[in-house]
Amino acid sequence: MQFKRRLAIALVAVVATASGAAIAQQRMFFGVATGGTGGTYYPLGGMLAQLISNKATVDGKKISATAEAGGASVANVKLLGNKDIESAFVAADILDAAYNGKGQFQGAAIKNVRALGALYPETVQLITRADSGINSVKDLKGKSISSGSPGSGQYQLLTDLLQVYGMTRADVKEDLSSFTQAVDKIKDGNLHATLITAGVPTAAVTDFAQSHALKVIPLSGPEIATLQKQQPYYANVQLPANSYKGQTEAVPTLAVMAVWATHDGVPENVAYEVTKALYENIAIMGQVHVQGKNISLNTALSVGTAPLHPGAMKYFKEKGIVK
Repeated sequence: MQFKRRLAIALVAVVATASGAAIAQQRMFFGVATGGTGGTYYPLGGMLAQLISNKATVDGKKISATAEAGGASVANVKLLGNKDIESAFVAADILDAAYNGKGQFQGAAIKNVRALGALYPETVQLITRADSGINSVKDLKGKSISSGSPGSGQYQLLTDLLQVYGMTRADVKEDLSSFTQAVDKIKDGNLHATLITAGVPTAAVTDFAQSHALKVIPLSGPEIATLQKQQPYYANVQLPANSYKGQTEAVPTLAVMAVWATHDGVPENVAYEVTKALYENIAIMGQVHVQGKNISLNTALSVGTAPLHPGAMKYFKEKGIVK
């Protein structure tokens, strides 16, 4: 669906209580592609759409935003490249790869993507059952693992993880389930492990831990340092103890920033208003998910090499974080 068509104006009749006359109130529409219901993009995207609908107007027209469950980062950035949606949540490394034509976008750079601002850190969680016998990435050899739904950022990460541990995708039995589907398969004994990159706590992992003993595989050491040289967007973090039931110790792992992205066909005044709606109402985002509290102007520019949309740039200049 093209942006111009999505921005078609709907005339809504509003009855004026004083005069009884019908007043035409104009609205324009703005989509936010999120992710599966078992992740963090979905609840935060829903709240963001609500914020935009409540707070943003352009030339007297209210912006009606809707959150749409999407595939994941790769699928979302392709939607932006085709101008099939106005905005999307995308992991910073995937946005960078798309803009520069690297990794899964080799020879197919998406140069029209633009950033509206960084959101929060997404934590890499390599999940298995406590009794699986898997204690390290190297133990995945010959085992089944989900790298997420097709079009997810985990696909490239799994390739990179296996490579630094001396393996290839041929050394594992790969599954392409969503977060929720993957943990259900692990519960049933039909999958050994799953790779999940999302804000903590992740709904699918929380659900898993309620009924099964959980193990989160640590991601640290010289192999991970090698991976970080290849993928500098991944930072060392600790998954805090008790993030999930039964996970009583902190686990060293990786994290990458989630970015709210758009494309160059979105008008500057629209991009300005939706960016303002988010960053001036961060406290509300924190009410729907704890990661919403990590959205901040202090980290808003951590978007990688993809350029900021001029509308977002205008807002950040007003706030003094861009000169």
